[in-house]
Amino acid sequence: MSTCPSGHDSASDDYCDVCGLPIPATATAAAPDVEEVAQQPSRDAAPAEPAAAACPNCQASNPPNALFCEACGYDFTTGSMPRPITPSVLDLGVPADPDPDPAPEPAAAAPLAPPLKDSWVAEIWIDPDWYADQESTDPLPSAGVPVVVQLRTTSILVGRTSRSRGIHPDIDLVADNGISRRHCQLTTDGTRWWVEDLGSSNGTYLGSSIGRLPEDPIPAGEKREIGPDGRVYLGAWTRLVVRRATPGEF
Repeated sequence: MSTCPSGHDSASDDYCDVCGLPIPATATAAAPDVEEVAQQPSRDAAPAEPAAAACPNCQASNPPNALFCEACGYDFTTGSMPRPITPSVLDLGVPADPDPDPAPEPAAAAPLAPPLKDSWVAEIWIDPDWYADQESTDPLPSAGVPVVVQLRTTSILVGRTSRSRGIHPDIDLVADNGISRRHCQLTTDGTRWWVEDLGSSNGTYLGSSIGRLPEDPIPAGEKREIGPDGRVYLGAWTRLVVRRATPGEF
């Protein structure tokens, strides 16, 4: 469509169909609609790239199609952190732990038990007979003399230290892998003592200085009184004897 000098639209591009005036050559090509040009995308413009994905866990920037965060390992598909990879005890050449220490957990503040008025101790023995009865694959340490531990409060935790869990037993039997982190509890009224199994892996046994070794473990959560000649057996080779301290012992 052309436009003549009088403003008429003409299908002819040489003379106006309405008034007959000659149509200049510059008017034969109508200027494109400004709005139409604005709507047409530029062929030279680069396509817009997808926005980078921010990690919900550490806020690090990741490619839009990433499955895991490159900074912290956050799983964009399941919304969870991947499990940490820890070396196997077989690779380290150490015996397997029956009560392995897990990932660090917040340690709750333990209530303080009242202090003992009298002086009591626990003798820790390495008992070869108990070791033979347990058929443990760990090598038996040299028996030697018993280790004597002073008992300071009316409630004594027996087990193995776990720094990640915040477990620090009053009687730490870390050398015996058959003992759980929180194995058993010793409690007293100042005169008598009781032992309670805390759901240990290998159980807590109560015997005496005479007769055969105990065969039945104490049910978890049940307190048993330790008699004057009582002996507490636990782990692969450990035997505990609770007694009053001798004068000058502590």
